[in-house]
Amino acid sequence: MGISAKLSISIEIRRDVEIDAIIRLYEEAGWWRDAYDRKFISGILTGSFCFAAAYAGDELIGMGRALSDGASDAYIQDVTVLKALRGRGVGRRIILAIINHLKAHGVDWIALVGEPGTRGFYEKLGFREMHAYIPMKLSD
Repeated sequence: MGISAKLSISIEIRRDVEIDAIIRLYEEAGWWRDAYDRKFISGILTGSFCFAAAYAGDELIGMGRALSDGASDAYIQDVTVLKALRGRGVGRRIILAIINHLKAHGVDWIALVGEPGTRGFYEKLGFREMHAYIPMKLSD
């Protein structure tokens, strides 16, 4: 990847993101599964309340999205940045763009389930552990 450290990075809330670029991010994050396809990614775009895309020039280098009822509650998920560009504040900017978008639409309860090792990153952005609550997932 030949992305210059001085290249301007923009964060945009949008739905017209190149599917192959999203697949690349999913693959690098280790989230891609054989059962996924382009239709799966298209569903992620259309089913999200908002999708934040981070660009270096015209290259998608990071993403994040929020699921919400659009009235009160939202969950942030699928936040990732290409490994070569981590540690430059891109993930932080993605999260803040999502939060600002949600708050601008009146959504004031925002949560997420972070991957192991991300607690400090999210705490710096104002997220706190929800004591007395247990995140749960339906078993396969």
